[in-house]
Amino acid sequence: MSTSTVASGRRAALIVLDGVGIGAAHDAGEYGDEGSNTLANTAREVGGFDLPNLESLGLGTLEHLAGMRADVLATAARATLQPASAGKDSTTGHWEMCGVVLDAPFPTYPRGFPHEVIAEFERLTGRPVVGNVVGSGTDIILRLGDEQVRSGGLIVYTSADSVFQVAAHEAVVPLEELYRACAAARAMLVAPHNVSRVIARPFEGESGAYHRTPNRRDFSLEPVGETLLDALEAAGVARHGVGKVDDLFAARGISSHHTADNADGIARIQAWLHGKESGFLFANLVDFDQLFGHRNDVAGFYGALRQFDHALPSLLSALREDDLLFITADHGNDPTTLSSDHARERVPLLVAGPAVRPVMVGERASFADVGATVAEWFALDFRGRGTSFLREILA
Repeated sequence: MSTSTVASGRRAALIVLDGVGIGAAHDAGEYGDEGSNTLANTAREVGGFDLPNLESLGLGTLEHLAGMRADVLATAARATLQPASAGKDSTTGHWEMCGVVLDAPFPTYPRGFPHEVIAEFERLTGRPVVGNVVGSGTDIILRLGDEQVRSGGLIVYTSADSVFQVAAHEAVVPLEELYRACAAARAMLVAPHNVSRVIARPFEGESGAYHRTPNRRDFSLEPVGETLLDALEAAGVARHGVGKVDDLFAARGISSHHTADNADGIARIQAWLHGKESGFLFANLVDFDQLFGHRNDVAGFYGALRQFDHALPSLLSALREDDLLFITADHGNDPTTLSSDHARERVPLLVAGPAVRPVMVGERASFADVGATVAEWFALDFRGRGTSFLREILA
């Protein structure tokens, strides 16, 4: 199919609110996530949501959310999406919404990594490993930061997710060296230790007050099948990333502007909507998950929702006749539960644009339906493992 036929001035923007789930998935019990409902539980804990723009789109029609009307005359097409892939991490979720469904989960390490893995990492980097523990990164740098600074080693830790995380003080281990160490870990961690992501977690500050810097970087496995991004690239459709999306796809099919925070990400989305004539925008807003979900910070999580809600009118007003705006999530991260890890949840989907009918398109069986719909919007044959609902939502 020719590029002119495919593109023809059309645009689609896919915004992922990282960790903003909307209720336990059908198999949540298998993951220990019964009762998780990131949005509903947060709404209850804050005494009801005041999110007028998300309410107007119809978010409250998908699930009972305290403070939000369910009988609103919604302006967006709406659905909930069940995860079809095994797992509940960002890589899995983003791959699935781009058409790749994983039948087996990535490995996890609830007792830390095997000795042979740690020994090889030390050999590759020339620095000793501190920790090799399981837990929340913010707690771990406070607990192990002094030892890391004193020894010049690298803190290695993991969580309930499939991640090999490496933390170091920026004044002790220069950023570029930390990134090289993580790249070496990525190359080292092949089956059976093929973790989903290696994550660089630099921090700064003084003893007792260490804090992460914005210089996180993810080193993901390359997708195991053809993705929406591959299909768009082959068709000549321009692709632009905001946030960590390029890292999640090992930079295959997309490059991205990394962001300092959600405000930075929203500003870059606004700039793309106001400046680009055609193409696909793929944006991840990570603060919900990274700053608030993992830290069980209910007030912070709600504050991030309000920030996004406040920005919505400027995003919606920038939409042109041949635009679709998709708003969804990659997994849950309920800040009200005892867990500080991701949750196996359904995610919301809102689709807006001048050509969109404000209809409910039900509970979809896979996140992959999003990628299939984007592909059809650009007149591509690609559907991945999804089913397009484009014809159901166009006026």
